[in-house]
Amino acid sequence: MNAPTCTLTPRDPDWPSQLEQRLGPDAPQQLHLLGAGSILNQPLTALFCSARCPGDAILRTYDQAAQWRDLGRAVVSGFHSPMEKECLRILLRGRQPIVLCPAREVPGRIAPELRPALAAGRLLIVTPFSSNERRVTTDLAERRNLLVAALASEVWFAHVTPGGRMERLAQRIAAWAKSG
Repeated sequence: MNAPTCTLTPRDPDWPSQLEQRLGPDAPQQLHLLGAGSILNQPLTALFCSARCPGDAILRTYDQAAQWRDLGRAVVSGFHSPMEKECLRILLRGRQPIVLCPAREVPGRIAPELRPALAAGRLLIVTPFSSNERRVTTDLAERRNLLVAALASEVWFAHVTPGGRMERLAQRIAAWAKSG
């Protein structure tokens, strides 16, 4: 399934204005979209989880993902860590919108489990990265996570490893709340 992508720039009326407000000079200059771009116009909950997640956080996160699904809450994430991937599986069984932000270009081939949600108009794939970014790197993942957080109206951390990248991200998000 090769669907056409579109590109948004800050001059487009559908551009999420909160990107400049929250990211300042780190805001992307373009977004590449595949799917229902209108999903960006609704409140989004960002989901983050450190790569390693303890058992109590796993159970709490499964319950939270099922609640979002059942309430029809739109969720945005990179869906990259193991726990985030599990949440994506739960969310794909619902009808709520999902925004998937890969830390690379828009994929050329869409995974079979994503195709029904994409065809139903409830999945949007968004990335600021051009077609020459084919492999996920730590730098691209950190930039993607900032984008995910900046797009969201609320942020939920399933687990934050002390001293890790998620903790630094949480600190940056907290600074946005204080400055705005």
